[in-house]
Amino acid sequence: MRPEGNDDPELKCPVDHQTREKWLEAAKAKKAQLPAAPSPSPLPTPSSPPPLDLRFSLDSLTWQPRSAPPSALSASASASTPNKKPKLLSLSQDREISTIPRAFSEARPPNAAERAAMPPANAQGDTGHDRESGNWIYPSQEMFFNAMKRKGHEAQAQDMSSIVPIHNAVNERAWAEIKRWEEGRGSEACGGPKLVSFSGDSKALTPKARWNSLVGYAAPFDRHDWVVDRCGKHVDYVIDFYSGKNEGLAGKSLNFYLDVRPKLNTWEGVKMRVGL
Repeated sequence: MRPEGNDDPELKCPVDHQTREKWLEAAKAKKAQLPAAPSPSPLPTPSSPPPLDLRFSLDSLTWQPRSAPPSALSASASASTPNKKPKLLSLSQDREISTIPRAFSEARPPNAAERAAMPPANAQGDTGHDRESGNWIYPSQEMFFNAMKRKGHEAQAQDMSSIVPIHNAVNERAWAEIKRWEEGRGSEACGGPKLVSFSGDSKALTPKARWNSLVGYAAPFDRHDWVVDRCGKHVDYVIDFYSGKNEGLAGKSLNFYLDVRPKLNTWEGVKMRVGL
C-alpha cells in the first residue's frame, strides 16, 4: 500500500510534506504554538548535527551509539539502493536502518528473487530496505532535501541535519508506542509485530482529536494510520501528531507529541483500548 498523494519514489515514508514543514518550523523555532493535547510521548528537536556513528535518542535527548557499526549500515543501504542521481549538494548520503520490521503478506519467508521484485510493504519504494533484517531504511539528508525541492517546498540544506533526525526519531517513537500496545498480545510467537502498511491524512481528524479541539486544545497537524501484523492478524492503529509551545529549554525549542492507539474499528481494538 502506498501513501495517498505521495508519488515520489525517492521519499516514501509515513510522513507527508506538511509534517516535514512543521519540523522545519521546529528547527528554526520561528512560530509560537497553541497548547497541545496531553500525550505521553514528547518529541524534542535535536539542537546540533548528528555525528555519523550516532542516532538521536528521544529518551535521553542526546546522540547515542547505533546498534550496528555505521560502515555496516552504510554498506547495506548502498547495496539495496544504487545511487542513480547525481549529487546536487554537499549533503550527507548516509542512511539509517530503522528498527521497524517490514511485513510480508506470504506465510513463508520470500526468497531472494521475490524480495528483489516486491515493493516494501512500508511503501518506501526506491528508498529500499535492509536485505538482512528487512527493516526500513530512512532517506539520507541529500534524498530528503532533493525530494522537497522537486516538490516545490522551501528547504535549506543546512536544515537537513535537524529535519532528518526528527523524521527518523518520530517514526521510531511511533513504533515504540505500538510495541508497548502489542506486548503480551501474541506477536512474540512469530518474532514480534511488523508494519504492513501506512497512510497519512492531515485533514481527517479522529473523534478524539476533534473532541480535544472542541475543549480548547490545538488540533493535530497530522494523522497517520498504520496497519500492524501480529502473526498473521492485522491490527489497525491511528497516530495523532501534535505540536507544543516553546518551553524555553535548551535543545527543546518546540515539542512534538504522538498519541498512538489502536483503532476502535474492530473488537480487538476495543478490547485493547479498555485494557482487556
